[in-house]
Amino acid sequence: MPSYPLSIAREELSRLIDQAQGGQVVTITRDGKPVAELRALEIAPKRRSSAHLIDEIAARAKLRPWLGKSAVDLLREMRDEES
Repeated sequence: MPSYPLSIAREELSRLIDQAQGGQVVTITRDGKPVAELRALEIAPKRRSSAHLIDEIAARAKLRPWLGKSAVDLLREMRDEES
């Protein structure tokens, strides 16, 4: 794990970030003591809904009874009843 004093880290930040993106953990020190670490972020890949799951949700929605009004109208009525 490479370690750099703050004065050098300021001058070479771009290179240190490249090292971190390459998998190294870079330690920055002040007065010889570690004060910060640079490391690459682990970004989770976006999850996509499978076509099967989408079809299942659509099928369940078709089984629900029609309430005679849109959800927006029902929510407005509920809101207005509380007033």
